[in-house]
Amino acid sequence: MANWSLKDYETVDSRIQRFYRDNAGGRIETQLLAHDGEQGKTRWIVRAEVYKTDGERASGVGHAFEIDGTGMANKTSALENAETSAVGRALAQAGYSGSRRTTREEMAKVLIPALREQLAKATTKDETRAVWNEAQKNGVLDTLRQEILACNEVISNNTA
Repeated sequence: MANWSLKDYETVDSRIQRFYRDNAGGRIETQLLAHDGEQGKTRWIVRAEVYKTDGERASGVGHAFEIDGTGMANKTSALENAETSAVGRALAQAGYSGSRRTTREEMAKVLIPALREQLAKATTKDETRAVWNEAQKNGVLDTLRQEILACNEVISNNTA
């Protein structure tokens, strides 16, 4: 599967904590720029600005968008997900990107669909076990557990 691990990426929460430790007077502001589309398919666009001290220009600005119903988190929290992504990007612009600019949350958006695609092609329990192991290694097993178990069940029924 991937030759990278989500554990190599910092969470937005970790960046926020580090930012406030370094900048006691700092602040993070977010703004909903737009939302459009029909209910359940709304597109949310958020801007975040990071200020290290009062009275200065923004040290970092980030934008993000999410669409209701796409992915697990966006089924109920697309706006919140967009806000978190925008904050992570703004913090990266302000120098809080850790060893990798991309956040763990953003990389999970890549990994989970890739694992689902691999699972959809699985025809043996060894193949579903590989997806399980990759999901477990990267901390996304809770998101995929039921899908993997269901796939295993289908494979078991087909080989019985």
